[in-house]
Amino acid sequence: MPGAPARAPPTREAEPLARCVLTARQTTETTADGATVPIPGPGPRPASPWVWRTGAALTALAALQQLALACGAPLPGRQPWPLLLAAAPLLWRGRTGLLAALAALPGPPPRLRARLTAIPPAALAAGVLGLAALLWAALQDHEPWIGHEESVYANKARSWTEGGPPAAGWGEYRPPGLPLLGTLALRLHADVGALRAVTLLLALAMLTVTYLVAARWTTPRRAVLTVLLVLCGLGFLRRLPEFLNDIGSTGLLLVVVYLLTRAQEHPSSRALLALPPFVLAAFYLRYGVAGNLAAILLAALLAYGPRAWLARGRQLAVAGAVILAGLVPHFVHAIQVTGSPLGLVFWATSQAERQFVGDGLLYYLAIFPYRLAGDLGGVVMAAGVVAAYAAVRRLRRAGEPGPQTRRWAFLGLTSVLVFVLLGVATDGEPRFVYLPVVLLTVLGVQALARAAGEQRRRLLAGIGALALLTTAGTAQSVAHGAMPGPTGQARSTVPVARALAADGTPCLLVTGYEPESGWYSGCDAMTYRQYRAAGPPAPGTRVSFVRYERGRHQPGDPGLAKLTRGMERTVLRLPATGVLGEAHVVTVRVPD
Repeated sequence: MPGAPARAPPTREAEPLARCVLTARQTTETTADGATVPIPGPGPRPASPWVWRTGAALTALAALQQLALACGAPLPGRQPWPLLLAAAPLLWRGRTGLLAALAALPGPPPRLRARLTAIPPAALAAGVLGLAALLWAALQDHEPWIGHEESVYANKARSWTEGGPPAAGWGEYRPPGLPLLGTLALRLHADVGALRAVTLLLALAMLTVTYLVAARWTTPRRAVLTVLLVLCGLGFLRRLPEFLNDIGSTGLLLVVVYLLTRAQEHPSSRALLALPPFVLAAFYLRYGVAGNLAAILLAALLAYGPRAWLARGRQLAVAGAVILAGLVPHFVHAIQVTGSPLGLVFWATSQAERQFVGDGLLYYLAIFPYRLAGDLGGVVMAAGVVAAYAAVRRLRRAGEPGPQTRRWAFLGLTSVLVFVLLGVATDGEPRFVYLPVVLLTVLGVQALARAAGEQRRRLLAGIGALALLTTAGTAQSVAHGAMPGPTGQARSTVPVARALAADGTPCLLVTGYEPESGWYSGCDAMTYRQYRAAGPPAPGTRVSFVRYERGRHQPGDPGLAKLTRGMERTVLRLPATGVLGEAHVVTVRVPD
């Protein structure tokens, strides 16, 4: 406008103020009562519907895959492809659409819904236990002969019966608990079925403990789902039919974990005084639980803090004293055998077939979570890892975390530390880490239920239906994919052992398959390396040196000739009946 003063150009000092005003105008608004509040941001961009639909399609393919396995259809390696592990990230990314789709599904008729709701969770849990017993019985036909590791404990159990033969393959570094239970079974019925019935009872007890503990930590119906997910896991179902101590010791460790949480969450509880029998039973059943117990104790200190445990110092002192008193027989025996009270534990650890320190941990990282719990169980375990991580973060940030946060952090830390400690101390096997599999499954079921919100019943029902289908598929995978290898080997070793059975005189079999050969022959048995180090057998002993066409840990002809030098030899050739091929047996009798 003419005559108006010229507008001064903006100064450099005014620019930040202008930017601040512009920012304030963009991010705040005035409400009806005059208050200034920030305008909500645009938020993350919603996922395309095709994200969760692709995940749902992969889930449907996974269900069809399990159905095909259950019906006996061949798959490469008899192993299901991990389709659910690929579907899980997609379903999580598009969870809003997934939950909306679940809400739109028609529910069951009211009468059917009422009947399903009326079924008590304990009855459902009993049904899962019955399913476990049926699977145990069905898998016996696919592995009818006792395996390598099983026969070590079986031979020791039979040696404690009246007139029992030597304990072939036994080492003093092994715990006595399982052979003691096996001896009681053999007194009732002297065969492999009686021994494996012992571990069936241990497995049912472990699954029952899992249900009872998970019901306290979550809800009874979620506990049923947890048990079913553990049962359908590949690592668990593979060892269910066998005479081993891993499953039984896991149930006892789970009780230990529960008692520690109860002691912290109920100030008037005397749960710590109940620890000694479970700790001692787990230790004498399997010495390897020492690493698990160390992980549990360290996780308890990290999750609850030293002060929380010092407040229960008297109960801890009493429980510790009883545990030490219960370990006195072990310490005395260890000193007699090794010269050190911890010698047997270290001896057992030294038996690990590891290439270097930490290769067990690398193995667990490589197979996690698929080969531990299968496709479906692996997804739930992964959800448990996420829930545990979130609980640990809340534990670090919160001023006074609630008991549930501490509990979830404790379970998660226990799981991680078990993997780390056992992975560093020993070689890796899925049966060594059943405890973290159970704990992460509990956390995963609870985390998925919370994430589903109002649709949690439908989501968990779908997971339960898929778990039932997966159980049938995994059983077929174990029967036709995992068991034929050991069974084919037994078709070679069992006929040879029976042909060399004890005839009333002392006998010894020298072979690379010593424990199972000892079980089926009734003779003592040892490896060629053990025979070279042991010195000559007692006079009059019949010694049979067994070699297979495709055997392991056996010498060639010059090495065998050196072992039998100066003794009259009897040569026996047995035709091939299994994967090891023809057997070549040289028998000598130790002169008087």
